[in-house]
Amino acid sequence: MHILVVEDDVDLGRALLAALKAEGFSGLWVRRLVEVPNPASVGVDCVLLDLSLPDGLGLQLLQHWRRECLQVPVIVITARSSLEDRLSGFDSGADDFIVKPFAMSELMARIGAVTRRSARQASPVWQVADLKLEPRAHQAWRDEVLLDLSAREFRLLMELARDPSVVVSKRDLGRRMEPLGDPLDAATIEVHLSNLRRKIGPERVRTVRGVGYQLVA
Repeated sequence: MHILVVEDDVDLGRALLAALKAEGFSGLWVRRLVEVPNPASVGVDCVLLDLSLPDGLGLQLLQHWRRECLQVPVIVITARSSLEDRLSGFDSGADDFIVKPFAMSELMARIGAVTRRSARQASPVWQVADLKLEPRAHQAWRDEVLLDLSAREFRLLMELARDPSVVVSKRDLGRRMEPLGDPLDAATIEVHLSNLRRKIGPERVRTVRGVGYQLVA
């Protein structure tokens, strides 16, 4: 998973990136509102958003995202602990709220919870028909048999599994699979997709010509 961290505290920002890396996640860290990219443009799975930033309020950014119908999960991380602050965060569109200082293990559990809800999954192991995926372990099974997937093949499967009702474009897949670097080109995606089809069954990924790909549930 790719996590956007919006936090101005240097020590906490570095600690968050280290904790995310230890979980096998990639992270993009910014310290000011002016530096925050559109989460949809960088393939973000979840946002960790501080409320008090040097150039403005994180809550205003969150409200803007929700007005624009951006559905990325957002966890507010803040030193503000009053009931009023928590209610304001939830009313503005936050998916969860964690008060500083917090245990990294709790934060990782909360990231898992909000991303599962976003993908309409009830447990840490995602289920799509006979396919099972465990994002934190980077493992997948078909009919209870562990699949031998490369890192990119697993990421590709996870992106398609987020919502099997949606057709995902090559452009979006290329961006999401390499969130910290240049997007994968169409030819590279085709190679990984061919390998993935061979391992999970060619009938499991539908090609919608001129649009993209869809996981068949």
